[in-house]
Amino acid sequence: MLKLYGGAFSRASIVQWYLEEIGIPYEFVLLDMKAGAHLEPDYLAINPIGKVPAIVDGDVKLWESGGILLYLADKYGKMPDSPEKRGEIYQWVLFANSTLANGIFLEANREKETPRLMTALNEIFQKQPYMMGDEFNVADVAVGSILAYIPIMLKLDLSAYPAVIDYTKRVCERSAFQKTIGSRNT
Repeated sequence: MLKLYGGAFSRASIVQWYLEEIGIPYEFVLLDMKAGAHLEPDYLAINPIGKVPAIVDGDVKLWESGGILLYLADKYGKMPDSPEKRGEIYQWVLFANSTLANGIFLEANREKETPRLMTALNEIFQKQPYMMGDEFNVADVAVGSILAYIPIMLKLDLSAYPAVIDYTKRVCERSAFQKTIGSRNT
């Protein structure tokens, strides 16, 4: 069975959300980060950087939430057939983990980046319900999780971006989200 390693409050919940969305059985291994469990030799054999999340799926050991999401989507048949559509998914997952997360959560970037990022996302969500159109996919887990963390961690006023607010509400209402990230924030 696939093992997902994470801390109590970590990006492992993003991977857990996606595993619930696609219905893949897994074991969640909660590491005591305060006690340094992520720095123990057994865990460093899985992720030499000593961060979470990480997965072990048979002989495969992966870390970095975006890489794990893409691997799971690819392995479990949730990726489109065309390289163009796969490229679009890669783009949004990388955008979420790098551009969006750094633009929002790094204080030095927030004032400049938030309006630029939210304006672009708002325009997308005015035209379609999900990142790539009418269907929810792994890109929505990546982007949606970052957006869902904004009111929890920062209390930013996003009222100027109503389509972003509606999108975030839509993904946060999904049962798999509620079972994972949502259950930790109630």
